This record gives sequence, structure tokens and C-alpha cells, in this order.
Amino acid sequence: MEGISDIRIVGIDDKRRPRIMKEPYINLYFTLSHKAPSEWCADFNRILSKHQFTTRINEAEGLYIETWVRDPEDIPSHLAQMKEAVKRCNVEYIEKINAATRRASAGESNEGGSQGRLNDIIAGLKFD
Repeated sequence: MEGISDIRIVGIDDKRRPRIMKEPYINLYFTLSHKAPSEWCADFNRILSKHQFTTRINEAEGLYIETWVRDPEDIPSHLAQMKEAVKRCNVEYIEKINAATRRASAGESNEGGSQGRLNDIIAGLKFD
């Protein structure tokens, strides 16, 4: 089973290959390794919202990064920036899940006694 930390860009969408056209841009469609959750996609879109080249993921679909560049020479650096954004989204999404788990555990730790102490210890464990 693939997890959030496994999400990465694996290639170009075979159905929408880049083409040189008369317009001054080249549309690019990158494929992710597997479907990303809509919250992850929203974070990705937020991170790249002010990027030089409009870059987004359809949050419902969660499988393709849609973007563009003006020159073919821009593609390698743009891809590197998107890879960094994917890594950042993976880390942030995992941190959000861990924070929610800690908050839920904190609610349970109000139980007091042995179970409350156990919940506090488990919530404080670091699995880096």
C-alpha cells in the first residue's frame, strides 16, 4: 500500500504529451505516483499559487499536475521546483495528521490515572 510519503512525480501524462504550438507556451501534464488526497492537493495548489507558471492539481482527481512553461529550457528547473513542492506537501500533510492525532490523544488523556499517563507517553513518542 502506498502512503502519503510515497507521492512523487513519476512522468508526463501519456495522453497529453507536450507539444510546441504557435502560442507562446507549452502545456505540461505531470503524473503523480498515486492519487493524492484532496487536502494534500489544496496544500500543493496553495504552495504554488504565486509561482511564475500557473501550476495546479484538480483536487477531486488528485493525479495530475497541470502547468505550463514558455520555453522548453524552462522545463527541468520547473520540474525541480514542483518536486520540492511535492516533498513539502508530503511533510506538511503528515505533520497535520500527527497534530490531529495528538489533539485527539490529548482529549483522551483527560481520563487521568494509568490510561491518561499511557496516552500522554504514546502521544509524545517521536518516530523520525
